[in-house]
Amino acid sequence: MVRKGGVARRRCLVPLVAGALFFVAFCYLTLSADTRLALGLGGGAEDSEELSHHGLDGMNFRPLNETVHICSESYEDRRQFMQDKPQSEYGQLPVIYFVTPTYPRREQIPELTRLAHTLLHVPRLHWLVADDQEKCNGFMDTLLYRFGIPFTHMVSPMPSKFRNEKPAPRGVANRRAALQWLRQHNLTNGILYFGDDDNTYDLRLFSEIRKTQRVSMFPVGLIADYGVSGPVVRKGKVVAFLDSWVAGRRWPVDMAGFAVNLEYMAQYPYVNMPYKPGYEEDLFLRSIGLQMNLIEPRGNNCTEILVWHTQTKSKKLGMVRLESKYLDDRSNLGALLHNLKLMGVASTTESEGRDALISKNGKEKPHSKILS
Repeated sequence: MVRKGGVARRRCLVPLVAGALFFVAFCYLTLSADTRLALGLGGGAEDSEELSHHGLDGMNFRPLNETVHICSESYEDRRQFMQDKPQSEYGQLPVIYFVTPTYPRREQIPELTRLAHTLLHVPRLHWLVADDQEKCNGFMDTLLYRFGIPFTHMVSPMPSKFRNEKPAPRGVANRRAALQWLRQHNLTNGILYFGDDDNTYDLRLFSEIRKTQRVSMFPVGLIADYGVSGPVVRKGKVVAFLDSWVAGRRWPVDMAGFAVNLEYMAQYPYVNMPYKPGYEEDLFLRSIGLQMNLIEPRGNNCTEILVWHTQTKSKKLGMVRLESKYLDDRSNLGALLHNLKLMGVASTTESEGRDALISKNGKEKPHSKILS
């Protein structure tokens, strides 16, 4: 009897299991391709064909779903332009969305300050500053607002699983966060440009990229062995690329060497930038369906350098050994060192680093001798 009861129970379960499988299959087929990918369910043959069409097949597709926190933003343009025309006459220009990935280090605030004083001269620009850290930096909020440039300051840390990779995909999480911000705001009128915080920009670059209809390209100076990376142009058309590191990339260009019209980019729902060091530019451009005949050469047919891949030599955080009792208002040092700590430039300690020596009349003296 026990055996027959077990058989009976198994027979009763058969229609239940079949019904459950039918329900799951029905839900899977009715979900959109985007939804299935976002849920990590993969896609069917049509989805694979669509991904292949957009150049995303075999890319280890990871939907834009970054951890992003908006620290502060301002849409008010409070700059005084050093040009003849009043600011009101710039209203018809397309907005340049200037994306700057950044990360905490000793040189971060100085480099952002230097970049800001270039952007101060560029009308109709919104600065997207994406910081690779968990929490907002109040000092940076204040700094960005002081410049008067319309901006959005966000934090989007690199996923922990990528931090130990050599090389790590630095800046990818930040650029992905900016792409996500553009999508969430449904922005289809304007120009996207990825501008690192340590590059050097000719002001003519902004006039050039503002004319972008689909994707524009131009040479970048100080890149790798050749000292340059950029398109090869014949009879006004891009036909190939000059770059000392090809590595199988269809689009061997630097991140600073192209701009994209947002209306064109909006046609591609799979726009993406994978966590693959060295291939970020190539795979991003593939994800927006770029073809050679769509590229618009800028910079006088790609004969001029309008952006330079300059790099600042990085050093460790400065450490000043100073007794805390001397950081009061008896001198400027307390406030000065406090500000440097907020900027991530230097820190004070009573037990580490170099002892703070103060010079007077050409002679070094312990700080206690001067500040006591």
